[in-house]
Parts: sequence; C-alpha cells; structure tokens
Amino acid sequence: MERHPGGSASVTWKQGNNMPKSQRSTQEQIHKIARTKFGYEFLRSGQEAAINAILDGKDTLAVMPTGSGKSAIYQIAGNLLGGTTIVISPLLALQQDQVESIQNRDAGGAAVINSTITTAEREEAFENLEAEEIEFLFLAPEQFNNPETLERLQNSHISLFVIDEAHCISEWGHDFRPDYLRLGGVIEALGHPRILALTATAAPPVRKEIIERLAMRDAEVIVKGFDRPNIWLGVERFQDEAEKQQTLIERVLRVQKPGIVYVATKNKAEEVATALLHKGVKAIFYHAGMKAKEREEAFWAFMNDEAEVIVATTAFGMGVDKPNVRFVFHHDISDSVDSYYQEIGRAGRDGEQAKALLFYWEKDLNIRRFLASSGKVDVEQVEQVAATIQAQDEPINLKDLKERTELSQAKLTTVISRLEEVGVVETLPTGEVVSCEESIEIGDAAKGD
Repeated sequence: MERHPGGSASVTWKQGNNMPKSQRSTQEQIHKIARTKFGYEFLRSGQEAAINAILDGKDTLAVMPTGSGKSAIYQIAGNLLGGTTIVISPLLALQQDQVESIQNRDAGGAAVINSTITTAEREEAFENLEAEEIEFLFLAPEQFNNPETLERLQNSHISLFVIDEAHCISEWGHDFRPDYLRLGGVIEALGHPRILALTATAAPPVRKEIIERLAMRDAEVIVKGFDRPNIWLGVERFQDEAEKQQTLIERVLRVQKPGIVYVATKNKAEEVATALLHKGVKAIFYHAGMKAKEREEAFWAFMNDEAEVIVATTAFGMGVDKPNVRFVFHHDISDSVDSYYQEIGRAGRDGEQAKALLFYWEKDLNIRRFLASSGKVDVEQVEQVAATIQAQDEPINLKDLKERTELSQAKLTTVISRLEEVGVVETLPTGEVVSCEESIEIGDAAKGD
C-alpha cells in the first residue's frame, strides 16, 4: 500500500522538465528523504510548498487540515537543514510519540525535555544537543519559564524553530495560552532561525497575530482547504434540554463506535457518561476538574479502545490523534467555528466515513455567552456568586452577598454584571439581586473549560 503523511488524499510527485536544475535537485532530495527515511510515497501539495519555503530561507505559516500530516513538513525539512530543529508543542504525550516515531525510522536523533523526565535525562538531552547528536528536540512552551532552557539552546546550532498548534499564540485563537507569548523573544534570542508555525485552523486575524507575535520575516503563508469529504455533517434542533439529551443518547446507541461527545460543562460530561453507562455503552468522562492521573487514565482508555465513547469538555482536545473515531457529537454548541472544526476534525482520520452531528438547543448559546463574557473574571468566583444568589429564597443585598462570598466590592460588581449580561441574575431597583427563574444553570456553566 502506498503511504503518505496524513489522510487519504495525496498528490504524486512530478519532476517538471522545465524546472531549473538546482530546483530539481532540491525536489529530488525532498522526495528521497520522504521515501527513504519516513516511508512516504506521496506528499500533499501544501506539504511540499511549506518544505520548499523553509528551504528557501523563509519564515512559514502553514494552515492545513487536521490529519493532513503537518509533522512531515518539519521532519523532512529538518533532515535537509544543518543544525537542530526545535519543536514547541503543548502536548507531552504527542511529544513522546513524535520522538519514538523519528527514532524508529532512523530519521535523526530526537529527544524531549518536559516535566515528565528526570534531571539526569534533561542534562543528557542538553549535552547531546550541544554535541550536535540531536536532529529534533521537543519542548513544551512552559520550559522557557526556566532560564537555563534558553541558555542551553543558545549554545547550540538551531536551524529551524517549529511552533505546533500555533493558534495558541493568538488571543483571537480558540485555545490561547499565555506561555506561547514569550516564543517571539526566544526566537530572537536564538538569532532568529527559520520559523515554521503550524495549525489546523487560523482565521485571518489569528494568522496576522501569529506573524506579528513571532516577528516572522517576509512570511510565507500557506493555507489549504478545510474540506473533509469523509465526514458527514448534520444539525438537529430541539425545543428543550431533556429531549435533546435523550435523542443524543439514542443516536450514540445506534452509531458505529468509537466516538466523542463534546459538552460545555464538567457536570454535563459526568451526567451524559453515566446515562450512557446505564444503557450499556462503555463510556467515560473527561474534564479539567479531574486529577491529572484520572485524565491520563481516561485518555488512554479511549485511545486504546478500552472505552467506546468519551464524553468530554474542550479539555480533551489537541493531540487526540486516534484514526478510527467514527463520530463526534456535540451535546452543546462549540465556542467558535474554529473550535468546531478542530473538534469534528478528530473524526475519520483514517479516511473512512465518519459522522459529526450537533444537537442544537437555542438556550445553549447562553452558556457560551456566559463563558465568553466571563473574560478575565475568575470562573470559580462567578460560580460561587451565582450559587449563593440562587440558594436564596428572597432577594439578597450586596452587603450580605459580599460577606458571604468574601469578594471585594469591585470583583463582586464585575461578577454580577457578567451574570446579568447572560440573564442569570437581575438587579432590582432596590439594589438587591435575585436569581432569574428561567436562567441557565450557571453553577454548571461556570464549570466549563
């Protein structure tokens, strides 16, 4: 079977007769490395374009569909450049998978430096890096909280700096992570090696911010189509929560598995998983409120097909590279189109048919509006205020509310404002606050990720 990096669609290599000799030589090298070191018989056009841009010395932003083989870009380019390729990834499990994949293919030395390794292993990795025995070094962005990391990299020859999940650097992006913000300074401190930024989804404002924050020079931006023809898309509308949830459970019972059910809140993840278990489905839940060990156990249970269905908040996200996911159902609407694309993109990575279905109830938008409007307000504090107000049989004045929540006047005012914006509470003419009878369950909503 012919192998290609990421998905079923591919393009064959073409050696154009009109191509300049030097360019033909470069293309031949790319194809040889792809075939002999990584076993790829095919490359996608976007992959070749990005590799060529890097080899031409350009900073490159590649926005390519989920499952399209973005890692092949830096693997092949890194093998053709002198020096070491640094790969920044927020996912520890994915880092290790990439290291093992490279080592198994004899495609250059590879190592990882993250919180899971020992001090001795960390030192060994840095020594091998400085001795130029490592072709690829994988790091989480948090590693730069330790000044030694940058100092050791400065003592090495870094030829390519890769930022995976690059949308995390943008405050417009759906998974913004502050630790990514320092990467532009890191790159400059390293003498600005060539940059490769990779992401599956980035709207124009996000692309612009990525380029600006990384100070990319004369950036080559490669954006490929997002069509995943093997994924069937659908929406079902509902008039109430109970009908929606019951229908979702019925659909899960009938659909081919394994699959993912996305929900907006932690409580809902546990509730739906329990309901599926009662129906005989091997279901587990996953959310940020679980202990790290519990999340890891749930993650691998699903990845290893020990669980048929995982019911999860967005905490179950990047790095979920399971080829045989047959469905992604959304119990609640996603927080953005980019997020929705990322989430449904975890289905059908093997190229086989898969289903993505949104179970839509208009009032679900209130949860998303609340989570979005919370902004820089501590969600746990919002939950505390909401729960306190909802527990009252009568309106409560701000003085009593302040004493019960132990929040500052400024913080309390901000929280109440947010709750009013989404119709959860109402401030009466007397200045007292009361819970709205038809409000969303904000105590539940505040537990979203």
